[in-house]
Amino acid sequence: MSMLAVKNLAVSYGAIRALKGISFEVEKGEVITLIGSNGAGKTTTLHSISGLIKKAGGTIEFQDEDITVMGADKIVQRGLVQVPEGRRVFANMSVRENLEMGAYSRKDRAGIKTDMEWCFELFPRLKERVSQLSGTLSGGEQQMLAMARALMSRPVLLLLDEPSMGLAPILVDEIFSIIQKISSAGTTILLVEQNACKALSIASRAYILETGSVLKSGPASQLINDSAVKAAYLGG
Repeated sequence: MSMLAVKNLAVSYGAIRALKGISFEVEKGEVITLIGSNGAGKTTTLHSISGLIKKAGGTIEFQDEDITVMGADKIVQRGLVQVPEGRRVFANMSVRENLEMGAYSRKDRAGIKTDMEWCFELFPRLKERVSQLSGTLSGGEQQMLAMARALMSRPVLLLLDEPSMGLAPILVDEIFSIIQKISSAGTTILLVEQNACKALSIASRAYILETGSVLKSGPASQLINDSAVKAAYLGG
């Protein structure tokens, strides 16, 4: 049984059909990536799954429960957590306070402490800046903080929206290496990413979106060598 099953998902913004009945699945332990150019519907798909926008049709099931019309707060409590595009850290709060906000719905003090230590292992730079105001961090550090804050809620499924956007190439490599570590530690990941080459290099499977529809899907290792995919998304 899939951890996440999206069936015929449709979303409209007024007269514009942003998603035209897309379907895909995420199995436990996978890194799945959604690839497509701007306006393909990638972020809309994540927002729909997270309960942030209204659907025009279709269903979303998470761990055998229908969450199609469930509120975003209830969805987070079930372990489905999104790291938004553009980082969105709490700028006037310290790094530690941001991480504590990630764990706000948890009561297990010892577990929270362990998870914070794990986040500092994954992101040593955050440990160095633990008392610093988040708004004063660099773009790359804010991205790391946004990911660490999401991990503090112990997600079962982590949705990552454009984690490498606007980052220097060396930081992009670092972020992707951390995503692999998070996956190896047992968190299932659904990744939306403009950098198709990077995304395909770490994903198990991929879905190519074009103007609100799934154009192609398959093992990432196959799609990275697909001539049409190369021409359209890998600059080849």
